[in-house]
Amino acid sequence: MKQYFRIMLGKKSAHAAECFEGGFVGADFGIDQDLTQHLPEDWRSFNKQWVPAYLARFPDKTRIGAGLACGMLWTICRGVRPGDVVLAPDGSGNYRVGEVDGEYYFAPGQVLPHRRKVHWNGTVVPRSAMSDALRRSTGSIGTACDVSRHRDEIESLLGNAAPSSVGSAMLAQDVEDPLAFAMEKHLEDFLVENWQQTILGKDWDIFEEDGEPVGQQYATDAGTIDVLAISKDRKRLLVVELKRGRASDTVVGQVLRYIGYVREQIAENEQDVEGAIIALDDDQRMRWALLAVPSVSFYRYQVSFKLTKA
Repeated sequence: MKQYFRIMLGKKSAHAAECFEGGFVGADFGIDQDLTQHLPEDWRSFNKQWVPAYLARFPDKTRIGAGLACGMLWTICRGVRPGDVVLAPDGSGNYRVGEVDGEYYFAPGQVLPHRRKVHWNGTVVPRSAMSDALRRSTGSIGTACDVSRHRDEIESLLGNAAPSSVGSAMLAQDVEDPLAFAMEKHLEDFLVENWQQTILGKDWDIFEEDGEPVGQQYATDAGTIDVLAISKDRKRLLVVELKRGRASDTVVGQVLRYIGYVREQIAENEQDVEGAIIALDDDQRMRWALLAVPSVSFYRYQVSFKLTKA
């Protein structure tokens, strides 16, 4: 099935014009070597080989940052397949759209040397035309991110299809409280913006790499983590998931899957991994489920506002 990716063309789209003119997308990440013979089918094998090499070259980087960098490099070199759709910001608030029409190739001595050929079809999608959910996904930190879960909206924006009811049907199976879902769809951004004022902000920081907050919408092979945080003493990692009106068993299972992934793939040997679920209402079923998982905490949030006469 066709996949959809948002790919940055250099920091702040610095190489966008060259990529559009030359018909390619690419990445660098400081690995100056042809990877043609080093692109296994799965990214885990790639990371197993290249994370140590990346850390040896950049000893100031963390294992999380190295894993993120190598994972995105694999995505561009191998994970993106011919026929997949690419959305690339042009630096002016718009996204250019193209279709990948070639396998990986190496362009030594040039910008973004790890490349894929792309046919840019001339379509421009204004960021302002996107839904809040798609804007958040395309605005994720990192060179590459998979936005395939928004395929119906993207195809609608491209004029290829009407919005499908399939996504809504799937959502309805997962959401047990539509009102809570509606209220919580902006909670993530609010939580991140006000992190230091929350109870979590006392002990945890949203994970950063090179001063960039990479912990929000942290993309993994197990799914996208709402927030990945690290303790002030750097000894613990925290997976934060917003319930968003979903069934208790669904969100608990998702958090446990993310914890397992983080523990196996990106945590340092001495780091513990914990979880936190945030919801609008108390949930006895959630509490029962978490009795068996002491490493996952449950938090409720409150919404209030006040009018002041001007």
